[in-house]
Amino acid sequence: MDPMLDQVALLTAVIFLLAGFVKGVMGLGLPTVSMGLLALIVAPAEAAALLVVPSIATNVWQAIAGPGLSRLLRRLWPMMLCVCLGTWTGAGLLTGTNARLVSSALGACLVLYALLGLSAKRWSVGGSSEPWLSPPVGMAAGLVTAATGTFVIPGLPYLQALGLAKDDFVQAMGIYFLVSTFALAGNLVHAGVLSPSVAATSLAALLPALAGMGLGQLARLRLSEDLFRRTFFVGVLLLGAYLAGRTLV
Repeated sequence: MDPMLDQVALLTAVIFLLAGFVKGVMGLGLPTVSMGLLALIVAPAEAAALLVVPSIATNVWQAIAGPGLSRLLRRLWPMMLCVCLGTWTGAGLLTGTNARLVSSALGACLVLYALLGLSAKRWSVGGSSEPWLSPPVGMAAGLVTAATGTFVIPGLPYLQALGLAKDDFVQAMGIYFLVSTFALAGNLVHAGVLSPSVAATSLAALLPALAGMGLGQLARLRLSEDLFRRTFFVGVLLLGAYLAGRTLV
């Protein structure tokens, strides 16, 4: 086998191990970490394709477990529908020829996400605003997903602003990430990026992702979650700044 391919395969496994660890500790971060780091070694569209199986597998249980599923679906379906519509409307943005521009946009999203995470400011969405605000937020989140392969902006801050109870918020994140992954996967299949061989590689990446999650869940018992969270966002900020800035040099 080509030594370069061996190196990429090893780096991919390490990236998903790290991304799974972050998700095990925080309950989120696998698509963000894996997409950002994979974009350093492969094209953004290929990076997005590689995260499909681990993202689905690690979020499906988070989405369906718990008694709040039907209630959350009734509340969030307008946003989730528009996430799909926005993602499919933006089909071709991620898989186009300008990979440098996509990488820069991905970096900008990560920087914004990190700054929001590090900020002490907390937004809230009133109950009267949610019905009319959810569809455009979902549409915007879908377009960002279609263009960058990342799900965090603006969907995740919006879910945080809804003031959900902790368990409901964790489940809502699982639903959102799962819907976003399926919608993005449709774009990637249609563009021919998520081919059988890439899907097989994505499936193989599931093992280190699950191993990382297990290690992260064990580490969560010993780590300061607040310190880890701040460290995570600083890391995302630096990674995003690098991705955004390297297109300028």
